[in-house]
Amino acid sequence: MTGPWTKGEKTVTDALRVLVVEDEPNIRELVCLHLGLEGYACEGAGDGQAALARTERERFDLLVLDVMLPGLDGVSLCRAVRRGGVNRDVPILMLTARDQESDKVIGLESGADDYLTKPFGVRELVARTRALLRRPRQTAAAAAVDRGDDASGPPVRIHGIDIDMARRRVRIEGREVELTDQEFRLLHLLATHAGIVFSREALLTRIWRGDTYVTVRSVDTLVKRLRRRIEADPANPRFLLTVWGVGYKFADV
Repeated sequence: MTGPWTKGEKTVTDALRVLVVEDEPNIRELVCLHLGLEGYACEGAGDGQAALARTERERFDLLVLDVMLPGLDGVSLCRAVRRGGVNRDVPILMLTARDQESDKVIGLESGADDYLTKPFGVRELVARTRALLRRPRQTAAAAAVDRGDDASGPPVRIHGIDIDMARRRVRIEGREVELTDQEFRLLHLLATHAGIVFSREALLTRIWRGDTYVTVRSVDTLVKRLRRRIEADPANPRFLLTVWGVGYKFADV
């Protein structure tokens, strides 16, 4: 389903674009059908490599990825998208026939924002899609302006980590580190409040800001992802510290 489409009497040419990457045609068409009825411009891809090529050159508003894909699996595709490019901060919903908790954690830790297990109900699919698409895609600097933070202030330097809010740049001992928008905002929040303990609930409110389908487990997943980016030994972190039974804090100066 591509190009302009009509809903009732109204022709829409600027609908939010959704790429559904699913190798089973029936499921792919079903998802596109119902998202199309909701007003989204839904397009499909049948394998991971083809989808990766498209995400590298086209801008989308949501990616729906099946985990088991030919060519390039959904988890690897998710990680590739998150590493950079025009869709690095796009919301990602993963679909899979697996229902083990470990599989869900792997999907979330790869950078997915939500997880839906097959078989799924159409109403739940639509509800989760709406929740993900309510998040505005913007730079971390723009998000900071919305929250009242100073996006044009001097860079933050702490423990050898340089955080430039205006340029959305992070360097550790001179080495530039690529972060997703959520990872960047979490790092900036904790680093600018070094030594202050944030509960999971507080981080959920500050980083996700009202999204429906997120839980405190999402905070743990995001912290793990960020530790992999900035810690030499993520299992024994120096910067992002766990305060057992409470939450997380950045190492004090």
